[in-house]
Amino acid sequence: QVQLVESGGGLVQAGGSLRLSCAASGRTLSNYVMGWFRQAPGKEREFVAAIDWTGGSTYYEDSVKGRFTISRDNVKNTVYLQMNSLKPEDTAVYYCNAARLNVGSWYPLWGSWGQGTQVTVSS
Repeated sequence: QVQLVESGGGLVQAGGSLRLSCAASGRTLSNYVMGWFRQAPGKEREFVAAIDWTGGSTYYEDSVKGRFTISRDNVKNTVYLQMNSLKPEDTAVYYCNAARLNVGSWYPLWGSWGQGTQVTVSS
């Protein structure tokens, strides 16, 4: 069974940057499209970004386009999310998971999640 460990979150002022990492064990991530999802207090978990097997194609939720960059290192079995120009509305717990595209929307592939990493952006 896959184990996902997210890290890199923290408290940052609006306009600041953070780089999140997702390390996996139990699965070879290069076999999967990988994604980042987030869940804000009182809201459902939502898609943020996805990256294909080789890193050649990336996909973003509209509100993060131009500010976030997803990348991967298949040798390290790790996925990253560089977040720049952070806004208070980016405050959430961020999770990684394998991702699948279905009828124009992105969904998590695996039923299990890591503990996530908290991102808090102050205004």
